[in-house]
Amino acid sequence: MLKKFFLAIVLVALLIGGIVYTKLGQFTAMGEAGANMMMPPETVTATAVSEGQWEQVVRATGSVLAVQGVTVSAEIGGRVTEIAFESGSEVEAGDVLLQMDTATEDAQLASAQAAAALAKTERARIRKLIKRNLTSADALDQAEAQVKETLAQVGVIRAAIAKKTVRAPFAGQLGLRQVNLGEILKEGTAIVSLQTLDPVYVDFSVPQRELARLKTGMLVRVASDVAPDEIFEGEIIAVNPEVDPVTRNVRVRALVSNPGGQLRTGMFASAEVVLPESRAVLAVPATSVLYAPFGDSVFVIDEQQDEASGEKSLVLRQQLVQLGQSRGDFIEIIKGLKPGETVVTSGVFKLRAGSKVVIDNSLAPKPSLDPRPDES
Repeated sequence: MLKKFFLAIVLVALLIGGIVYTKLGQFTAMGEAGANMMMPPETVTATAVSEGQWEQVVRATGSVLAVQGVTVSAEIGGRVTEIAFESGSEVEAGDVLLQMDTATEDAQLASAQAAAALAKTERARIRKLIKRNLTSADALDQAEAQVKETLAQVGVIRAAIAKKTVRAPFAGQLGLRQVNLGEILKEGTAIVSLQTLDPVYVDFSVPQRELARLKTGMLVRVASDVAPDEIFEGEIIAVNPEVDPVTRNVRVRALVSNPGGQLRTGMFASAEVVLPESRAVLAVPATSVLYAPFGDSVFVIDEQQDEASGEKSLVLRQQLVQLGQSRGDFIEIIKGLKPGETVVTSGVFKLRAGSKVVIDNSLAPKPSLDPRPDES
């Protein structure tokens, strides 16, 4: 019995030993295969670092103002008898916008004209009597004064009649009509808004440190979401001599061309003043930069030769860089790169130093200093 039990133990031990031996052989083979396996190179997009010239600009946000803008109002009261404009229409200077009832003034004018004619007749009669020494000089003076008084009264009534004809003070585009036919207007009642839309003013504020760099006549480019694919150009016409004591900003006014009247009064706009000097910069696409708490870096692609096989390959080197200004899709590299070096431009978050890569720029996006996406 003991002999059978011992034999069973030996058989179990041999079975377990065989399994362990087999698995150890498999693990050894897998380790050797892993050690000899070569990872395939990563496909990346890349670009050569080159030096370029960036124009210097001062950016700000501003508001659009009309060069001429006013709410046309009734100067005197009266009943509206005619409205000669449509909301949103274009008018020229002097065009009639509204006519009020002048029946009372017309009657007063006829009376005043008759009084003026009588005064002139009386003056002529007295002049004849003066020549014949039949009246005094005081009578002539009184006749002259009466003529002037009646003529002045005629002028006052004619001015009142003219004020009841409301005209456009300048050319521009009208807003929404705020009165109706037959309405009794009071003095100062708003009738319609009138704005000149081409050109327009764009007012914006810049920090006081930029004040010395700004001069009248400098080019100003204005962009607005109302026309995302269009840039409106103008020039600085005035710089406020006062600095806001609260914000320490100075207010600047630019006169900007606005063909088609797309920019409207009160609209928000982005403005940039183009300075006369440019600056040499070393820039890379912003997608090349790997941002990290310990420092920003880029992956530089170096060519290396295998000492054993003599084959050349592209290997990544992680390079810490100091960043400067960003513009569009690019960012300035102040320190860390040299012109002519090649950097990876996409997918840097999944790369590591020492990896082999191949470059394929067939699907690489084209970075721009002034990107304007179609669906922005």
